[in-house]
Amino acid sequence: MRISTRGRYALRLMTDVALHGGAGYVSLKDVASRQELSVKYLEQIAGLLGKAGFLRSGRGAQGGYRLTRDPVEYTVGSILRLTEGELTPVACLEEKADNVCGRCNICAARDFWAGLYAVVNEYVDRFTLADLVRTAREKNGMAAL
Repeated sequence: MRISTRGRYALRLMTDVALHGGAGYVSLKDVASRQELSVKYLEQIAGLLGKAGFLRSGRGAQGGYRLTRDPVEYTVGSILRLTEGELTPVACLEEKADNVCGRCNICAARDFWAGLYAVVNEYVDRFTLADLVRTAREKNGMAAL
């Protein structure tokens, strides 16, 4: 399994907004500058996060994006599933699997893949956006709020 740039950048965007937003809005231009990312690509990701209710946008000179909830209420898993879809290692485990093979019930490896899927989900759901913010503060020498 490989997380795409969309998933990775979504985590960076959400972490940056949580770090720099407070009660106000954070411009994508500022996020792009700090994170060394394309504003255009961030606009697409922010749109997706906004439609899902993870971010709220504001217009005008003081506009931009802000979180709709406290950082502790977002799991890394919820952000990745929104941007990546299900985190299944093989297609036959997807909820809407149209391509389930005829060997599904007798496949010796399927239980292995299901176990891996469970471990991945447990791991990504164990961490919150607040954890990423805390780590960012530590790695960048920023004071905790």
